Amino acid sequence: MDRVRKWLMVLMPLAVITIVLYIEDNVLTQTSHTIKTAELPEVFDGFRIVHLSDLHSKWFGEDQSRLVEQVNDQRPDLIVFTGDLIDRNRNNFKAGITLLDRLKQTAPVYYVTGNHEWDSGKAEDLIEQLSGRGIRVLQDDMDEIERMDDSITIIGLDDPDKRPGHATVRMDPLDRLVEEAKSKFTILLSHRPEHFDLYQQMPLDLVFSGHAHGGQFRLPLIGGFVAPGQGILPTYTEGSYEGNGTTLVVSRGLGNSIFPQRFFNRPEVVTVILKKDR
Repeated sequence: MDRVRKWLMVLMPLAVITIVLYIEDNVLTQTSHTIKTAELPEVFDGFRIVHLSDLHSKWFGEDQSRLVEQVNDQRPDLIVFTGDLIDRNRNNFKAGITLLDRLKQTAPVYYVTGNHEWDSGKAEDLIEQLSGRGIRVLQDDMDEIERMDDSITIIGLDDPDKRPGHATVRMDPLDRLVEEAKSKFTILLSHRPEHFDLYQQMPLDLVFSGHAHGGQFRLPLIGGFVAPGQGILPTYTEGSYEGNGTTLVVSRGLGNSIFPQRFFNRPEVVTVILKKDR
């Protein structure tokens, strides 16, 4: 009996730790933000956007069923994905394509590249496959999303890793696209949040980014521990940030890359609700 008790004392904490780590990496959480602005056209009042990022070829159930169900529960009018759909070390398209292919049945899906797509050497192939399935890939490009007789503009930037040796987003295409925008309300999709100081110099109302993985580990009272492009104790890791009339919304992402475990930082589905500030 003493031997059994000793084994239980060893195995039970290990079982608890295993369960906790599994939950932290695999059980989805839902985050919502309400963005109020006078620039929003009246017909877009209540418009719902689901933001996903950094899948890194991860699966959430058969055919991504758990993730798709959680997105569908949010009743989105638009779905945006801000890069790292695949992982450069795995080059597995199936998880990402399955996800976006299923989500397009719920709402229009817009996608921009992250660094892992370009680092994999397979970005062009992935983009071709996504475009062929009706996913709108924005590569330094824009669209007008129309509702009745009004519209909002959505701009998407390619990740700078498209050009080897570059780590900063190109501002010249963003300048041009903002100039060409027809609506008063403009959304930007750009993988990297660390360039918020550049984004807020432009007349952008809302920016969606990922890349930071929520800081990988989230420390109580401190926040994210480390993020690519920002280093230790990064500034932009999750949630919303304001600057010069621009709101940045950062997703904690869905999968992992270099380090295989999250802590206090579960994979996230983000919903943004646009409200007209009257």
